[in-house]
Amino acid sequence: MTVHFIGAGPGAADLLTLRAVRLLEQSPVCLYAGTYLDDAVLAHCPPDAELIDTQHLNLDAITEHLVAADSRGADVARLCSGDPSVYSAIAEQTRRLDQAGVDWDVTPGVPAYAATAALVGRELTVPEVAQSVVLTRVQKDSTKMPAGESLEAYAATGATLVLHLAIRHIDTIVERLTPHYGADCPVVIGSQVSQPAELVLRGTLADIAGQVHEHGLRQAAVILVGPALGTGDFVESHLYSSRPPA
Repeated sequence: MTVHFIGAGPGAADLLTLRAVRLLEQSPVCLYAGTYLDDAVLAHCPPDAELIDTQHLNLDAITEHLVAADSRGADVARLCSGDPSVYSAIAEQTRRLDQAGVDWDVTPGVPAYAATAALVGRELTVPEVAQSVVLTRVQKDSTKMPAGESLEAYAATGATLVLHLAIRHIDTIVERLTPHYGADCPVVIGSQVSQPAELVLRGTLADIAGQVHEHGLRQAAVILVGPALGTGDFVESHLYSSRPPA
């Protein structure tokens, strides 16, 4: 039996991959985060599936459910919001499953930042404007950031920043990024993108914090910052512009 860590995407049931849907359909047990996922996604599960909301469970309790299901011969769909490769805590969970001798695999999903960029029609890497995307967060009540990883260090490169788990600290983020990007730097915030309560905010470092407070955003949001989000003045990619006409 196998525990399937499945990227559930930003929330829309039709943004799941075909593989994700197939695994959901054949797994009699499904663990999901109710904070981010709704009934439309869970509708892919079998009608008699055991559904376990993990939003109030700690790692020990989650692991117990996974191991218990495996011990009785049941495949498990472990839904992760977005893509499991980023801020999904699968490293902690799979380490424990390895120790328990439980097989597992990973199915990727659509990241929330990619869904947000698609919604506003922006590429995060624009020729000679920004060619790097940094996925990061801020440190507050969570675990420490590794030495050398700071907003200021990343901002100094001019890369497009993608901030997860950070919406509650928008004032601090603006204060730390403005000296590097400038107050007029574009910012896009996607909250519950692709879901019924979807909200997208567009602004600059000068006004985005006010918008966040006005809408009362406290969770389930991703922050995109960088000049690539607003520029229309850039050179064409060498990859395509150098090709001879067909």
